[in-house]
Amino acid sequence: MRFIYSFFFLITSFFSFAQDSKVEVFKKDSLLIIPKNTEKGFHNEYILFIPKGTPINKKTFLIVEPNNTGKISDSIQLHKAYAIDLASVSSVGNNVSTMLKIPLLVPIFPRPASQPLTYTHALDRDVIMENSTELKRLDLQLIAMIEDAKTILTAMNIEVDSKIFMNGFSASGTFTNRFSFIHPEMIKALAIGGFNGELMLPEKKFNNVKLNYPIGINDFTKIFDKKFDINTFKNIPKFIYMGKLDENDAVQFDDAYSDEERDIINTNLGKIVQERYLKCQENYNKNNINSIFKTYENVGHWTTSDVNLEVIKFFFKEMQTN
Repeated sequence: MRFIYSFFFLITSFFSFAQDSKVEVFKKDSLLIIPKNTEKGFHNEYILFIPKGTPINKKTFLIVEPNNTGKISDSIQLHKAYAIDLASVSSVGNNVSTMLKIPLLVPIFPRPASQPLTYTHALDRDVIMENSTELKRLDLQLIAMIEDAKTILTAMNIEVDSKIFMNGFSASGTFTNRFSFIHPEMIKALAIGGFNGELMLPEKKFNNVKLNYPIGINDFTKIFDKKFDINTFKNIPKFIYMGKLDENDAVQFDDAYSDEERDIINTNLGKIVQERYLKCQENYNKNNINSIFKTYENVGHWTTSDVNLEVIKFFFKEMQTN
């Protein structure tokens, strides 16, 4: 069940992960499937992975990575299986959790074939406007899961910070980017990659074209019944990366964007992934968004040991800040 890149064993000394002999730690990897709790506000299950070595009675952090099945299906068991794999085996978030000895939360959100345009795993406009009990406001359901996880961890004497780390790649990277706009006060630091070169922009207009959610913030107040907190969003430390060979482009598909959204993006930010990635970087830099941008040579729509290491080092540094 456990898979860790072999190179990680060579860098543990760099992070000084050896536990103080006086600090009690979690003795083994544990994977908990938490049932849905409608009274608490989440209508789907979630996974809580607690790695061996997680400190007990000592302040730490919770990292959250949204699930990303990569396909549509009406079988929640399929999405659950992929989420379990993400939480316990094959994700950047799992590697961060394992190496930094911090718990990881992964929601089990569906991505139904019966609603193929509702791209739940990317938190697109369709899902934000969704009114069905299971899919309504997945961002708020995730917050409810986070609060529930904190209660469970506290009962285990694992104390986590009030703010979370958040990580995502591909659709889950897009989810994380959009979630950080809606709830910036929740996040201590975030890392995202493989997001089609398309970042949500802190702009109401671009080239005099209105940018509604999820491209920009023109109708943000109307949708979320609050103002966009630009200052809090700006100050979140962000590690944002793409492979230079990454041409995976969800923008051109109907499940990710409407025709109107696609036309706005292609016309104003670029039809090519790498082109719009540069445009988004320029916009974030212009707006003084606290971001580290990194492009990896000879990397496509995947992660590598170098990518994982830099994400781990990024979060490790943020663990040391107040």
